[in-house]
Amino acid sequence: MVVTSKIKFLFLCSFFASFILSSNEIKAQEVGMFKPDSIKKKLFAVETFESIKVDGILDEKTWGTTPPSPVFTQVDPGQGELPNHLTSVKVIFDKEHLYFGVFCADSLGKDAIRATDFKRDFNFQTHDLITLCIDGFNDERNAMSFAVNPYGVQRDYLSFDALYYDIDWDAYWRTRTTRTDSGWVAEIALPWKTLRYPESTDSLQSWGFQLYRNRRMTYEISAFSEFPRSFGAARMDYAGKIENLNPPPPSPNIRVQPYFLTSVDEIDQNKLDGTERSTSYKLGGDIKWAINSNDVLDLTVNTDFAQADVDRQINNTSRFSVFFPERRQFFLENASLFGINVRPSGVAGGRMRIQPFFSRTIGLDDEGRQLPIEAGARFVHRSTNTNFGGMFIRQASDEFNDATNFFVGRFSDNFGKQNRIGGLVTLKNQPDGSSFSGTFDSFLRFGEPHSLSTLVSFSGSDVNDQKGLAGISQYYYSTNKWKAWWTQSYVSGDYNPEMGFVSRSNVIGTTPGVIRYFRGDRVPLKKWIRAIEPSVMAEFYHDPTSMDLIERKLTSYPLYFTLQSGGYLGYGFNDFFQRLTQTFSPLGVEIQTRDYNYFQHEAFASTDQSKKVYATANFTWGTYFNGEILNSKFQLFVIPTPHVSLGGKFDRINFQDVGVSQTDLVSDIVTVEGRFAANPRLQMIFIYQQNTQNDLKNVNLRFSWEYRPLSYLFLVYNHRDFQNQLDYHQIENQVIGKISFLKQF
Repeated sequence: MVVTSKIKFLFLCSFFASFILSSNEIKAQEVGMFKPDSIKKKLFAVETFESIKVDGILDEKTWGTTPPSPVFTQVDPGQGELPNHLTSVKVIFDKEHLYFGVFCADSLGKDAIRATDFKRDFNFQTHDLITLCIDGFNDERNAMSFAVNPYGVQRDYLSFDALYYDIDWDAYWRTRTTRTDSGWVAEIALPWKTLRYPESTDSLQSWGFQLYRNRRMTYEISAFSEFPRSFGAARMDYAGKIENLNPPPPSPNIRVQPYFLTSVDEIDQNKLDGTERSTSYKLGGDIKWAINSNDVLDLTVNTDFAQADVDRQINNTSRFSVFFPERRQFFLENASLFGINVRPSGVAGGRMRIQPFFSRTIGLDDEGRQLPIEAGARFVHRSTNTNFGGMFIRQASDEFNDATNFFVGRFSDNFGKQNRIGGLVTLKNQPDGSSFSGTFDSFLRFGEPHSLSTLVSFSGSDVNDQKGLAGISQYYYSTNKWKAWWTQSYVSGDYNPEMGFVSRSNVIGTTPGVIRYFRGDRVPLKKWIRAIEPSVMAEFYHDPTSMDLIERKLTSYPLYFTLQSGGYLGYGFNDFFQRLTQTFSPLGVEIQTRDYNYFQHEAFASTDQSKKVYATANFTWGTYFNGEILNSKFQLFVIPTPHVSLGGKFDRINFQDVGVSQTDLVSDIVTVEGRFAANPRLQMIFIYQQNTQNDLKNVNLRFSWEYRPLSYLFLVYNHRDFQNQLDYHQIENQVIGKISFLKQF
């Protein structure tokens, strides 16, 4: 089986390598790839002196006299073609706001609309939506993006070089929508104070502007200014222009958001008598001061994240730590500036992660529970040429942890068309000593499809005098027909960024890969299949001292179909080699040290996730170290209306004859979740998880009311089971009430 898999993999690698070297299609001049147009498409704004009511009905006189936009262009599936469903946008402004009126025509009217929930920052792949991208500095690198679906649900983010994104940035803006028999309308009001633009002596300004629409029923994407579908809409060098703007001079913008919280906590440990119960009260808040268009200062006192999304339980069968994403709002903003790493997207580049700063090392323990944060400050400067910032956090002590000071500083310099170099330092100070890290990083873009990302990092500690080095570099190539990468990495055994995350230590990693995209006449059954996307990729890890191979993963997905509906279907296989130098125990099953070769198959499928009922399935089966494994994952969601979303997930790991004791084991994680929304501002969310292996149950119930923009009332119930540090069962119940109020000056 192993020999056969190697032959298959080498055959596929040879096939793809010869195809790449011999094919003229890999040139950037291939169909669908093009450089930005030197003549920008233009949209003209009109000043208004009448009162504009943001209600999704463009009935004010100014809307009727404002010229509409030029015709949009299709990006996907028919790159460069006229859209099948037209979109029109108008722009007006007054002294306080910049307004957009967008009409999304549709021959099926309301019946064509797809939306799966009312979650802010919703999944853009499952909703009808329009997204505005605004480049107020005209540097063709940075964008503020504002998206809305047909029900008025908001999504906003910042993008930098279309490479780094602050998805969880929440801006202060208003929108309302209406749905009709001929399409849907979005009316959007962006306060000038929310936008970032330079002070100018010109009476009128021109800004970079892009708007794209996803008509989800047919997955048709169209744009105001065309861009290659292999890129994102935030590639602002492809954007058009808004002309005739007359914004007020940038002025300081202060947002104050105090909160009050009360909670009742109950802890029950099965080695203690009785239940500990306590009631607490807390007052704190945040201040955001936009000093000018470039500089923002954030202050926080008694920071609390009671309303943050909870971590999900998972079955981890690898030898490496799980990377749980950051979910806390204060740390999510400007995360792209501080959280540097070399990892474009998905599996591209392999699963090696070197991240010198990771905010989850602050204010959370190993179990994911909150540690008290007394105060913090963050200053960020962003401009066309230079970005820099610093963050300081004071974490208070508790019965298990000493008081700790955290600092991270960042500097980056933009040069050329879309190139950047930078540095980052971290410092963690505790009573028994300090640890630190220093990092250099760079990003170079060679023309449209080619880029090179590099990171070199050094860590040290005066507690144990331990010093280490790590580095990673990735070449990345992306066009409409090809995606290819080669990543090289090194991590010394003593590299330990205590404020960061590293997936592996004491290793040299080599991870190449290529994906081919077949479309159009090369695709059979075009009525159902949009693209065929076969791929091959590899991960090699060597011991840096002996240069012996310690781990290898050869992966191929010879069958990967993207369906016209947005669903997918595929098959792949993985050939593994693992040299265990120390035992490890996945799901509590001990595996002894020696060399292992094993082979696994993978089959996966998903129906259209924008429909009222959708399902996904993933099966992995084959050998696993000295035994066998079957991993089954199912997901089913029922969405009768965007107001109600109900779903369940099932993840089963089945070991057979695994480990020292030839163990048979079944471990299930069952998840039930729901979202109930009266409107985008009034919602209730429910999540229940149970792990059958250790009978751990987690419950999170959250009610939220956004009673005015970015001002919230939260009611939260948490139930957590876990094995604590002393290896006995602990149960925590918590009821939280929290109210916050945002005032923008």
